[in-house]
Amino acid sequence: MRTIAHGVMTTSLVLTMAACTAQEPAAAPGPERSTVSASGAAGVPELVATGVRTLAGTDGAPFDETRRMTVPPGWTATVWARVPSARLLAWTPDRQLLVSRPKFGDVLALTPGADGTAPAQRALLTGLNQPHGLAFAGDTLYVAESDQVNAYTYRNGQVSGRKVVVGGLPDDKSPELRGAYSHALKSVAIGPDGSIYVSVGSTGNISAEDRDATPQRATILKAPAGGGTPTVFARGVRNGTGLAVDPDGAVWTAVNHRDNIQYPHERDYDGDGGKDNGDVLQSYVNDHPMEQLARLTEGRELGWPYCNSEPDVNPGDPDSPLSYTGRPFVRDLQTNEDGSKLDCAKLPPVEQGMGAHSAPLGLSFVSSPGLPGAYGPGALVGVHGSWNRNPPRPPEVSFYAWRNGTLGPQQTLLGGFQDDDGSRWGRPVMAVQGRDGALYVSDDHAGAVYRVTAPA
Repeated sequence: MRTIAHGVMTTSLVLTMAACTAQEPAAAPGPERSTVSASGAAGVPELVATGVRTLAGTDGAPFDETRRMTVPPGWTATVWARVPSARLLAWTPDRQLLVSRPKFGDVLALTPGADGTAPAQRALLTGLNQPHGLAFAGDTLYVAESDQVNAYTYRNGQVSGRKVVVGGLPDDKSPELRGAYSHALKSVAIGPDGSIYVSVGSTGNISAEDRDATPQRATILKAPAGGGTPTVFARGVRNGTGLAVDPDGAVWTAVNHRDNIQYPHERDYDGDGGKDNGDVLQSYVNDHPMEQLARLTEGRELGWPYCNSEPDVNPGDPDSPLSYTGRPFVRDLQTNEDGSKLDCAKLPPVEQGMGAHSAPLGLSFVSSPGLPGAYGPGALVGVHGSWNRNPPRPPEVSFYAWRNGTLGPQQTLLGGFQDDDGSRWGRPVMAVQGRDGALYVSDDHAGAVYRVTAPA
């Protein structure tokens, strides 16, 4: 039995920031498992590779050589701005694009200029503690630092009147954590009634003690409009970096799920003739557990670390096709072998998802009429790509069509960021639509913001 680990993972094997940034393993040959297709992608064309264009001042490495992105036919991709460590995005009421940079403690404002020119850049906020999530409600800008959420009045390109609306959030400076916090970055979304939703990630891979902490970690917290003490809105959310409100006012989260899961079935998975129950097999880890894209309601439980969303149509079968729509939960062998910690069978299936270790980050919704052609309204997810999968899960921008009040299955909208050998020139973080109809995509690996346009 070929294993990559066995037993409990320690907190030393944890991720930094909100996504995995360790060196990727080299790609290995071999076919990927098939995925069951669901409805919702009818009429969507095959993507084509196109050279990424540059503007004056945006052609430094990695764009000092031709890079090719896969896009819908006729679409163009341009390096619109160079922004080192660009993370989450939000449009201001006066059409400036805000970019958070937790590494530098600031939020930049990009002001579009004439066609074919890079935007003007300036620092809107500086000296912050790992600012990440950004959201607007009218002229109020919400910024999620790693330990609190601030609200500012935004007018005429300036902010004023900072108010801490959610304070006391755990981060790597919390005394009880002693710097051991893998998922310290926070995201924020504002509900139709002004309620403030904040993602609070787990401290580690399977750190069950997070569920008993105060405030509880691995949650989506909810604070009243105007600020105040938050309550737990959803729990068992390992790292819900993607956080956004859909066209009907419901909150969704895109979740980075656990790593190095043990094979939970009493059967031979790797073909060596012996039972693999309890082993951590690379071939199983590659596709388990799936990442979650879930619609949240008050009290929603997403299972971590006791229950995992199961992508196998035939659980335990190494040849089973995979599905990411409406998938049930199964017990985690390492943390909930007898089911006494949490009854996984009673948890409602997760609405949508994506392949294991995809690392979904920014989440945004595109309202009607949505994207051009067969796409329409839906959700955009910045997929950062895996760090511990072999072959690596490629980065992309995913699209989930909005149909009949919910999201359809994953579609790759933008790709090509990973070469055949598994190396990457880019890693998307978030995509948002501008009022001009173009998509704007942040990339913290290439240090860029792309502008992607459909044909007129």
